[in-house]
Amino acid sequence: MSEDEKNSQACAVDAEERRLDDTYVMGTYARLGVEFVSGHGATLVDAAGREYLDLLGGIGCASLGHAHPAVVEALREQAGRVWQTSNYFYAEHRGELAAALSGMLSTTTDEGGHEMGSTGTRWKTFFANSGAEANEGAIKLARRWGETHLDGASIIVTARQSFHGRTLATLAATGQDKFHRSFRPLPEGFVTVYLNDIYALRERVERGGVCAVMLECVQGEGGVWNANYDYLRDVRELCTEKGILLICDEVQTGFYRCGSPFCYQRSGIEPDVVAMAKGIADGFPMGAVAARAEVADLLVPGDHGSTFGGSPLACAVGLACVNALLDADMGEHVLSVGRHLRHRLTALPHVSEVRGHGLMRGAQLDVPIATQMVEEGLAEGLVMNHIGDSILRFLPPLVITREQVDDACDRLEALISRLA
Repeated sequence: MSEDEKNSQACAVDAEERRLDDTYVMGTYARLGVEFVSGHGATLVDAAGREYLDLLGGIGCASLGHAHPAVVEALREQAGRVWQTSNYFYAEHRGELAAALSGMLSTTTDEGGHEMGSTGTRWKTFFANSGAEANEGAIKLARRWGETHLDGASIIVTARQSFHGRTLATLAATGQDKFHRSFRPLPEGFVTVYLNDIYALRERVERGGVCAVMLECVQGEGGVWNANYDYLRDVRELCTEKGILLICDEVQTGFYRCGSPFCYQRSGIEPDVVAMAKGIADGFPMGAVAARAEVADLLVPGDHGSTFGGSPLACAVGLACVNALLDADMGEHVLSVGRHLRHRLTALPHVSEVRGHGLMRGAQLDVPIATQMVEEGLAEGLVMNHIGDSILRFLPPLVITREQVDDACDRLEALISRLA
């Protein structure tokens, strides 16, 4: 990066904001030198007024893009009424949102992600504030199921390279040792096996003590690795055979990110518990865990709770986002633009493989330049993310267009050619 580019980038952050952040905010992130102050659709604008193509979407949260009119209006309207009353009372929009989620969770699709019909399953939802909290709720449901149905079985099997959150329990469930360092002892009751190895999973389940299997249909933080459709079907069959729960962590893959309402639907299965967050409210902080009614009813008053979860404000925004996704026929758009993104990424120099579904893509590089690409991509007007030094992860707002994909990939090609 030239000196002129560095100086230009420095102007993208308010100097006082940088000083205050560096002085008073915990240094848990290595921040890039940009402060975004506005946005529209798949475009972000920094403090200096420069526009960027957003290929990260707030780590997959900006499902409808930035400042979507329906979401902004819902937020404004509810903010003028009531924000927070606690879960001791009924709240506007909470039941409507839960009913809408039940319909989405029961949708059936083919392997291509095209919607086909409904299973008719009734789902009940607990609203939280994040993906980690959603997974915590799923873990508690699994433990209660083991207590009531499996003679106290309490072990949850997860996959190597998985990621389920940063609380101590969800860290323990995460199958990546690098996240465990310095935080041991972690809670017990979690074991990992390799993804897509049904024989290893069956062997562990048959040893006993297992109450649930918890999987991502695409491992996002692990490098965008797909769970095979046949594997997911085999896991569902195994869980049914043994009477254990199947939990799908759809925190990153849900809400049309992979083309269908939820990614598990592409394999034709239906889990028992689903954790979700990110795209549920277009980036407004919200998480949820849903379960088939038979499982959900195992939790009774006093078993679980959240002060802020399911507030009128969060539910108003979540309902507006979900309704807008449904009204826009978002699945077909994501499938079409996602295919185009895959084709353009595959054709780039030094890209050896493209993984994922829809608008959740990982580009494997054969040269270790991913970190540089993310850093120097800002000078090219691209907001990106990397996993390690050889994987680029793409989670753009779902409203991104084919033309924007072409523009981004043209810039990526020039960047790779310069750095490789």
